[in-house]
Amino acid sequence: MKFDIEYVEKLAKVLAENSLTEISLEDGEQAITLRKEVVVAPTAAIATPAVQPASTPAPAAQAPAAEVKKGKPLTSPMVGTFYSAPSPDAKPFVEVGQTISQGDVVCIVEAMKLMNEIESEFSGKIVEICVKDGQPVEFGQVLMYIE
Repeated sequence: MKFDIEYVEKLAKVLAENSLTEISLEDGEQAITLRKEVVVAPTAAIATPAVQPASTPAPAAQAPAAEVKKGKPLTSPMVGTFYSAPSPDAKPFVEVGQTISQGDVVCIVEAMKLMNEIESEFSGKIVEICVKDGQPVEFGQVLMYIE
């Protein structure tokens, strides 16, 4: 299946209309990821960023070619704060290059004072960790890539 420009524009529209920050799709060897940066600005300036994803889908369609090599994205199941280790002085759950199994705890997302252990949905090797320790994360935000 080849992703045509109309399909990418429809995805960009869904992204903008549903207050999403990212959409990722895979079909065999093809993959596409659309991302929208969240900009904190006065109310009058918010209308401008919302138009940009729909007007510039072509570059977003070309970017996933490089991301396909990164592996499968592991996303945050909730809004919260990302922690790479169980405590500040402990070693991280996982590191880039480490091989993990499905069900292994890879990080913690703190939400409303609750520490939620995030388990890997699949086995593989950690290729990239996309967030830093203590960084806020959104629902669906890519935390790391596993190949």
